[in-house]
Amino acid sequence: MLRLRDLTCGYGRSAVVHGIDLEIGADEVVSVMGHNGAGKTTLLRAVVGLIPAMRGTVEFADPSGNWTDVTRKPTNKRVKSGMAYVPQGQQCFAHLTAGENLRLVADGRRNGKALVDSQLDLFPALRPLLARQAGLLSGGQRQQLAIARALITEPRLLILDEPTEGIQPNVVAEIEATVVDLAKRGGLSVLLVEQHLGFALQAASRYYVLRSGRVASTGDTGAEAQTRVREAMAI
Repeated sequence: MLRLRDLTCGYGRSAVVHGIDLEIGADEVVSVMGHNGAGKTTLLRAVVGLIPAMRGTVEFADPSGNWTDVTRKPTNKRVKSGMAYVPQGQQCFAHLTAGENLRLVADGRRNGKALVDSQLDLFPALRPLLARQAGLLSGGQRQQLAIARALITEPRLLILDEPTEGIQPNVVAEIEATVVDLAKRGGLSVLLVEQHLGFALQAASRYYVLRSGRVASTGDTGAEAQTRVREAMAI
């Protein structure tokens, strides 16, 4: 689904991420972990095209499984091809209602109403909040809204940056369960950046740990994964 080869990126002339190789298969959840400043968000921004690659390639598979080099393609082209990005910080259009946030993305899509309804089935806590201004929602409610809005675009790759940051534990559990359920349904891969090791390892089948912009550890999320991750992060 997604393949990074020797990806180096950063800001201006300063590289933050160095020579990353990473793969995500169809219907797979892959977690990226690391301390603040390790390069996780920079990596995601390069995947979705918000910052350019300095070296290396970003390849994305089409629905037939054919690889396309999207390294130089703009963000809107990557989104149109099937990527969706939920950035850090529960971002939404604060002055609009929750319902308007969803309809803004759904408008113009052939099955827009059905797509909104399907996301409300995934996040039922949003149903009674549709008329409420999004800026007045709690952090957990805004995060659920941001994920629901991204899913309305019917992506094949969902990119989540710290979806549990600053969110109450009960909502963290709901988001974790939703991510796992989405992957099990098929048709969606997830690239997850997450600080909570429990969530990151529970939701994913494989992991990568970044340290100083480089891969310090990678592997399957089996019984010994937490020990390997903690060692790589020197926790």
